[in-house]
Amino acid sequence: MNNNTKQLLIRHYQTYPKLQAEDLFKYVYQSAYGCEHLVSDQNSALKYIETEYADIPHTTAPLIEKLDGEYSRVHLSCLNAGLTAETLAKLFCASSKTEPSGDERLRAMLGVATELVNSGTIPLDKNEFALKLENWKNNGYTAVRHSAIFREAYSPAYRVISNRYADFLQVFSEIDAKTKNGSAVIAIEGGSASGKTTFASNLKDIYGCAVIHMDDFFLRPEQRTPERFAEIGGNVDRERFIEEVLSSLTKKETVTYRPFLCSKQVLGDPITVVPGRLTVIEGAYSTHPELGRYYDLGVFLDIAPGYQKERILKRNTPAFAKRFFEEWIPLENRYFSSFDTKNRVDLTVKIDR
Repeated sequence: MNNNTKQLLIRHYQTYPKLQAEDLFKYVYQSAYGCEHLVSDQNSALKYIETEYADIPHTTAPLIEKLDGEYSRVHLSCLNAGLTAETLAKLFCASSKTEPSGDERLRAMLGVATELVNSGTIPLDKNEFALKLENWKNNGYTAVRHSAIFREAYSPAYRVISNRYADFLQVFSEIDAKTKNGSAVIAIEGGSASGKTTFASNLKDIYGCAVIHMDDFFLRPEQRTPERFAEIGGNVDRERFIEEVLSSLTKKETVTYRPFLCSKQVLGDPITVVPGRLTVIEGAYSTHPELGRYYDLGVFLDIAPGYQKERILKRNTPAFAKRFFEEWIPLENRYFSSFDTKNRVDLTVKIDR
């Protein structure tokens, strides 16, 4: 953490050269604890956001500023790009959780901050910094406000949210824009272990939407012919997916489909989905050219190969991981390359941490 913390604190100073000790403390505090001390309820959070947004001046502040850890500051100007105040309030509230290791992280980061101040890398008065830090420690490291100098110079107006949402802020903005006056169907594509299912679950938590999984449309045994496997992207039953899901969604009708049960190699009991403001399709091959025309938004999660390997090895036995590396990932990569998936979808999100 030491080197990464140094880089982030230096960058924070370079972005806000007028910052004071309190502002450094606030950055460290938010990195350690996120927004757990601020959230009361969603309605209150929404009202505060709407009131503050109405008063913010023009600013050159970064839209998203990474903190040191699992959180980011998201400037309220993100509401200019389609994101609604309601969604931001939901993201803010959903990000609130107790950080068991917060105290330990806080002390470690303060040690790094002190080193940077004492060395002159962050040119604050060393004695004044030490005195303020001692007073803050004696007060139990309570939540701290930005200094008057910082507020006057930079007009901070942001919310701290988890990176599991901040990394996808553009997607949330696009969803809000597309569902402003109606409904939308979006597809989440990506390689193995890129986080498709997790992100779809996060969307369900925020929007209360239905999620349909491409895994429910694996080929049945009788469909697994050499000719079918020779097709690029032929690993799923696109025909049944169009007939049972997409044709109904296009007409905004109730969807009924039977999921393929891998454990039994048969179709399971029917599942019924009533389309609402948002419906999410997630899974490999979901943006195949034959399916793409049915969506209002296509998203590709572009996972870095090294990180993909790390995730797969962590989640699976060596034998099962081997199948990913030797069978499934080569098929996916062939499909992505052949159909230029990254450039054909509407949005690509880098997944590298």
